Amino acid sequence: MMTQIVFYVFAAVLVLSATMVVSARNPVHSVLFLILAFFNAAGLFLIAGAEFLAMTLVIVYVGAVAVLFLFVVMMLDVNFTQMREGVQRYAPVGGVVGGVLLVELLMAFMNWRAATNIGQIVHLVPSSPTRTNTAALGDVIYTHYIFLFQTCALVLLVAMIGAIVLTLRERPTGRRQNIDRQHDRAAADSLEMLQVPLGAGVDAQGGFLRPHESYDIAAVPGTYGTEAWRVAEARETTGTALVVTTPATGTKGEGDE
Repeated sequence: MMTQIVFYVFAAVLVLSATMVVSARNPVHSVLFLILAFFNAAGLFLIAGAEFLAMTLVIVYVGAVAVLFLFVVMMLDVNFTQMREGVQRYAPVGGVVGGVLLVELLMAFMNWRAATNIGQIVHLVPSSPTRTNTAALGDVIYTHYIFLFQTCALVLLVAMIGAIVLTLRERPTGRRQNIDRQHDRAAADSLEMLQVPLGAGVDAQGGFLRPHESYDIAAVPGTYGTEAWRVAEARETTGTALVVTTPATGTKGEGDE
């Protein structure tokens, strides 16, 4: 009796929270209701004896997916008013798609029949009162379906790499180096030992000293901080060309701006 009461309580809260996910106007509230729905679904899995699915739902969906949705909604400046302007335009198409899905679900439930010989079905892992659900599920996945499991993992890896490639944007402010040219540099090109008198500051030595073209040698041409980038930046901002002068020998560090 107690199990049935708990089941109906979790099921009712799950249905109400799922309804609020699609009906709430604030997207942050929708994500919070989605987290509540996940927790109640995990409770239903615990009642059914599927503790592994319950913990997976809480750890993966609540701990990762739902929190990711929440951070994306709160951190991105999304204009939801502009997004809602096209809702009425696509409402007929959405209604047709929803009606087709509803008919398919009704047809599936109306023709659902339980197997009469379910007790004669041979299970991949024989049930035992001393064997947990998680252990039995692990035996099935990592023995009978190991290749399918690894294939699914490979598909997810390819999808993750594809998402990174598609969303990658070229950032002109990033400093990228040519590793081969950086390794070919000699110590004299990037390092200089100075004898600084005791108590003398940086200004007394002529300011911060930089080796001759130290960064330009190892940097990818045209990236942030190089002479080509400074010339292009000055041309875009002021409309005039920037004349870069190379300091003479013995005056290194002077006018290096």
